[in-house]
Amino acid sequence: MPTAIAVTGPDLVLPSPDRHTPSAAVLQSAVAAARDPRGHAQDYSLDRAITEMHTLIEHHGYVIVLCPASAPAPVVQRLHAVRSVLESDRIALLRPELPPLGLAVLALQLRQLSICDFSPGVLACAGRLLSHYIYAGALLGSVAKLDRVPVSLQSHAKSWVPGAQFAVLATPRPELVRVNGKGGGDACPAGPGFATRLLYAQGQLAPDWVAVTLASKWNVQGVSDVRLPVESSRWWATGKVVEFAAAIPDISVLYQLVSSVRREECHWCGLELIGDRCAFCAAPLPPPGERPTASPVTASGPASVLPASRDALPRGVT
Repeated sequence: MPTAIAVTGPDLVLPSPDRHTPSAAVLQSAVAAARDPRGHAQDYSLDRAITEMHTLIEHHGYVIVLCPASAPAPVVQRLHAVRSVLESDRIALLRPELPPLGLAVLALQLRQLSICDFSPGVLACAGRLLSHYIYAGALLGSVAKLDRVPVSLQSHAKSWVPGAQFAVLATPRPELVRVNGKGGGDACPAGPGFATRLLYAQGQLAPDWVAVTLASKWNVQGVSDVRLPVESSRWWATGKVVEFAAAIPDISVLYQLVSSVRREECHWCGLELIGDRCAFCAAPLPPPGERPTASPVTASGPASVLPASRDALPRGVT
């Protein structure tokens, strides 16, 4: 069975692009913790949460959990409690600084890669790598309470002007520009320099600027609308939002991007890893002089990688 990709809410599960991509496991204990922070609900019990996670480990071997950075404290505390009680290094908790829709896109990419030949350690570390290639942001009706992206005093003041709208890019480089209301305006955050597909989720604003103007400026390969994640209003500090995320849709490019990075062995748990830290046990990579000798592999950016060999991809994926 492929490594399980788990999320903390059903709104973080995007539709599978093909019949080969598995769905994500929705942690019902996390859903209950978010709904009932004081733990009064019967389905919030620690025993149920432990059983839920243990079942995933038994079926899949390893579990990669993606949790929004804005999730309520009880959700995060419950995840760490379950991992601690199980005393398992087979659970990786990922909380990248991505907005909720961007996190859902990352979960989808990891789901796509889970059926390839990557080890659990490499797959979990790939979450950090791939998050740098997701252009996630939102069209907002107000930035008065926004604290996750730098906002100037001038922009704060303009938030109070009726009809004001702002295009905010959270990752990979924070940027904020004001756009003309009703979906117009030439101002636009800097977009990706590689092929992407754009997803957007509508809140209390019209999506025209995102679906037409932004999509055209960024020269995306396609546009799709999805439901707005529950955490979006909390993350962006307003319900007047149209959240968007542009990312690499091609599994062969994702595969080559991850496989082009040098792999190391975690000195603590023994899993493979890419980057500077194991995603499962959190052990950092030793200094260069203390690492075993390995043949380096040069990483390539997504604009220049070649499609992966079909022999390396799962059957039926091209």
